[in-house]
Amino acid sequence: MSLRPYLLMLLSPVIACAAGTAPPRVFMVGDSTMADKPPDLPERGWGQALPAFFTDPTMVQNHAVNGRSTKSFIDEGRWQKVLDELQPGDFVIIQFGHNDEKKEDPARYTDPAASFRDNLRRFVREARAKRAVPVLATPVCRRKFDDAGNLVDTHGAYPDAVRAVAREEKVPLLELERATAAMLRKAGPEESKKLFMWIEPGKYAKLPDGSRDDTHFVEAGARQVAALAVEEIRALKLPLANWLK
Repeated sequence: MSLRPYLLMLLSPVIACAAGTAPPRVFMVGDSTMADKPPDLPERGWGQALPAFFTDPTMVQNHAVNGRSTKSFIDEGRWQKVLDELQPGDFVIIQFGHNDEKKEDPARYTDPAASFRDNLRRFVREARAKRAVPVLATPVCRRKFDDAGNLVDTHGAYPDAVRAVAREEKVPLLELERATAAMLRKAGPEESKKLFMWIEPGKYAKLPDGSRDDTHFVEAGARQVAALAVEEIRALKLPLANWLK
């Protein structure tokens, strides 16, 4: 889809900012795959790796939290906290799906054809009401291969729901689901373990039994995904790219 005329109008405060004043802030809104993690564990979210790609790392304000869906992020007041901080020209990168899928948990589950899309629209419209720039992102892939070595989809209808809202609302879209799928296929079933929380027993005191986690990244994986997000930002020609290294 062509967003250029719309973006030129929408992003005028950001373009002005790029011309000479302070850089915009980049608010990260999402789940554990994006969130900041404690330094004494190897797990890292891709939002935690993103500041290293900017000329001013303090631009990135990571509000992503483990275990949250669009519903719980709103219900817990976390979205309101972001709204209260937003200023004209700021960016909001929004990535959900992993926890919205959990039908067994009514506190988090959303319907990809209804409530999930409604929540994404709310994020977009309320960010724009603050004259900030919303950017949607499809959820990153889990590492799941079948016995033949083929990558297996785990997100169902959620990535397409994000794409649909991006089209409807004319929002820039970071296509991380397809980008991370390509990353995993290239690495293959064994090498891709190095990107995720596959940890040998005894390597970390807080993980005495090790870990076999196909959802969450180690530093190498988080940095690769952040690099993919940066490629998407450049490809979309977002003014935010003016502050990338």
